[in-house]
Amino acid sequence: MNMRGHEWMSEATAGAITAERFLRRHWQQKALFVRSALTEIGQCFEPAMLIELATRDDVESRLVRRERTRWSVEHGPFPRRRLERLPARGWSLLVQGADLHLPAARTLMDRFDFIPYARQDDVMLSLAPPGGGVGAHFDSYDVFLVQAYGRRRWRIGRQRDLTLKSGAPLRILKSFRPEHEYAVEPGDVLYLPARYAHEGVATTQCITCSVGLRAPTRQEITTSFLQWLPDKIALAGRYRDREKTLSKHPAQIASAMLREIEAVLAAVRWSRATVEQFAGEYLTEPKAHVWFRAPVRIVSFMRFSAHARSRGIRLAAATRMLFHGDRLFVNGEFLSMPAAARAALIALADERAALPWRNRSAPAARQLYQWYRAGYVELA
Repeated sequence: MNMRGHEWMSEATAGAITAERFLRRHWQQKALFVRSALTEIGQCFEPAMLIELATRDDVESRLVRRERTRWSVEHGPFPRRRLERLPARGWSLLVQGADLHLPAARTLMDRFDFIPYARQDDVMLSLAPPGGGVGAHFDSYDVFLVQAYGRRRWRIGRQRDLTLKSGAPLRILKSFRPEHEYAVEPGDVLYLPARYAHEGVATTQCITCSVGLRAPTRQEITTSFLQWLPDKIALAGRYRDREKTLSKHPAQIASAMLREIEAVLAAVRWSRATVEQFAGEYLTEPKAHVWFRAPVRIVSFMRFSAHARSRGIRLAAATRMLFHGDRLFVNGEFLSMPAAARAALIALADERAALPWRNRSAPAARQLYQWYRAGYVELA
């Protein structure tokens, strides 16, 4: 583990639990609450930031409101005047993918990089006045709830009954039985494994950051693989009737036909290399609402190379870059890394931040330039 894994908390609390201890004792096992774990986070987010993002059509946002026992959900973008005229209580403004738009949100996600990038989903920001929340619910992924601004009360519980209220526009638990309660302040962190029931209610105007770690179901992985596989296989031949006997029932599916179809499907094979390619492309595939913007003024390859060598390059905020062996995966695409550039490309995938590009591999430089033109890579 790199050193960043040891620095996911402020110095005042870092001695209480290291990243290694967290992974061993809590990760995907039990909840953890740490007071003042990220004390600097309160200086990074303000309500105006969320309101600005929620007015944009390239940002996924929702407005959740509660009136007594009735819930409503609206999807953005929202007119600014609408958000500025919301009531003093009882609503939550949710902004997904804040790490794609706010450097502070990307930096926050990087504080948890002791969890592999392949598991990272996004940072959701929640702005709420007193009484605001989204009801008792559970998530299908692991989450770090980081209080950035104001105060919130969390009630949590590991319960077996995850039945949801029928007819509600949100996934709200029908019966919630909390076991613990926390009054959180800026810098506090609450970790919850997937399917851990929780309810957060703002006690003052507040901003909460939800750092989500993706955990697709086996069904989702299998479905995605079967949709991806047809382009990677080529089976020769065509169906033939093996038995040429007169059928008494024209509408009957013959057992011989079923055996032939079974044999065809049994011939479908995939290797470890096939699985590696699928996994890399699947895990780096951008979400549907993610867009990449090419530079407004594209510099020449020579100028790009000179800048990269002297001042460095960095991945665009939306870029997902992973590797396995000599295969590199970038935003759903894969290529074999040139041996001469392998160490440099791995460093770029690991660090993401700006770094001088000292490698002299011509193919790698050309590939970086193509990514730059596509908006995957930026000049530092």
